[in-house]
Amino acid sequence: MSFQISVEPSGLHFRNEANETLLAAGIRQGIGLPYGCKDGACGSCKCKKVSGTVVHGPHQDKALSEDEEAQGFVLTCCATALSDVVLESRLVSKEGGLPVKKMPVRVVSLEKVSHDVMVMRLQLPGTEPLKFRAGQYIEFILRDGTRRSYSMANAPHKLEQSPQIELHIRHMPGGKFTDQVFSTMKEKDVLRAEGPYGSFYLREDSDKPMVLLASGTGFAPIKALIEHMQHQGIKRSATLYWGGRRPDDLYMSQWVEAQCAAMPNLTYVPVISNAEASDNWKGRTGFVHQAVLEDHPDLSNFQVYACGAPVVIESAQRDYTTKAGLPQEEFYADSFTSSADK
Repeated sequence: MSFQISVEPSGLHFRNEANETLLAAGIRQGIGLPYGCKDGACGSCKCKKVSGTVVHGPHQDKALSEDEEAQGFVLTCCATALSDVVLESRLVSKEGGLPVKKMPVRVVSLEKVSHDVMVMRLQLPGTEPLKFRAGQYIEFILRDGTRRSYSMANAPHKLEQSPQIELHIRHMPGGKFTDQVFSTMKEKDVLRAEGPYGSFYLREDSDKPMVLLASGTGFAPIKALIEHMQHQGIKRSATLYWGGRRPDDLYMSQWVEAQCAAMPNLTYVPVISNAEASDNWKGRTGFVHQAVLEDHPDLSNFQVYACGAPVVIESAQRDYTTKAGLPQEEFYADSFTSSADK
């Protein structure tokens, strides 16, 4: 049995098969629903149910509380339809989803750029070019079937020069995948990957000024956005706020400064939360999402693109919409939920 899922106000619709989540059905049929982790942890796919009945699978309360569910909100990554359903989501894109494919990828290089960040470059199959939007991610499929997600740090036009993608991987001690990356993995190793995934990418139909907010390796998809903006000649004003605990956590600051020199519309504000005397840090300090509010107490005419630790994304979305007037539909995020978060 299948049911029709309609999404307002876009007018898009698709079919939901039995035991299939709304999100999985949408991805399968090329519908641009918003989402992040796909595991009920981040809340990026939350939207309002106008009519119909769904049942939710396991998810975290912070992603969808009992009160929110009682008010008619659903997590499409965990919800299965029991009838025809009408959803309301202003973040749904009329752009079709790009085809998701499984592929072998070969490790080209591993470059340790800070004490806990590795830049990994992967060779893609030459026979089937990967189509993706700057800001999207891929998933590694591990031998036991578990998956690990990482954003691509390069824009798609870079594949024209070389069919490689760049990932920024933070070491999570004890992590099933990152322990391997930082110890036994080597060049020419072959991994299994699937993608592209994610609804984080630049909305080019807007001319609003942008805040690009990154914490830690949340810089990776932001880097891809900046490369895409430069390649497309996008002149919209953009300010990058990149936060880390110590200066070394901002592992590609020189790259950002070089882009600012080439892109007059781009401004860079590095923010350090735990600077020590030995760092000799003279820049901004504190929490990165609060630095944005200090500079922009009124965000009502902005778009925000935020990536990184869940606590940063959650704080930014709450404070920007309630304190600075940012419209909910102008906050685009990729919350980097780890396996522990999930």
